Amino acid sequence: MKGKFITFEGGEGVGKSTQVRLLMEYLEKTAQPAVLVRQPGGTPVAEKIRDILLSPESVDMTPECEAYLYAAARAQLLKQAVIPALSEGKIVICDRHLDSSLAYQGAGRGLGIDEVEKLNETAVKDCPVDATIFIDLPHDKMFRSLKKAAEMGDRFEVETDDFHKRVYEGFSEIAKKYPDRIIRIVPCESKSDTSEKIIGALRDRGLIK
Repeated sequence: MKGKFITFEGGEGVGKSTQVRLLMEYLEKTAQPAVLVRQPGGTPVAEKIRDILLSPESVDMTPECEAYLYAAARAQLLKQAVIPALSEGKIVICDRHLDSSLAYQGAGRGLGIDEVEKLNETAVKDCPVDATIFIDLPHDKMFRSLKKAAEMGDRFEVETDDFHKRVYEGFSEIAKKYPDRIIRIVPCESKSDTSEKIIGALRDRGLIK
């Protein structure tokens, strides 16, 4: 594929979406063709799956069902949106990807990181990731940013402290497992300073200009 596939990962309330937006603004300003997608979601079918996954009404959803729904939404997005954009030579920025399933369902829900990775093999096999930006902020610091988010009713944002702790530990384990792909970014007080770190890291790898 001619394009570059860059994913962003991290727990709730780490400022990930802000950094995705700032990177997209930089790419637009520097005339680098880029597409922004999110998981779950990004296509009509995947957005419907997203609604089911995040709805407070889905309280009785089993971890296994949750994992398979994420994989299904992921497969739809990659085939319908990501792979075509990469084939056109575009940079694809994805807000969450496979690592989130490994951390949230594998570690957070207790299904096992390796087991969830195997479950997703078919979904991701044709679309390797060039680099992953992991916003590395421990779970106890994440929670300071969650009060307003929790009011939105997202099932994951209102999970227990123990759950978010397991998720963070999962992300840390994944980062150690794939050090060549995952770029750990400890966020600065300034959002712009954090953005500069991310852009610099991606430039150093030759993924953006």
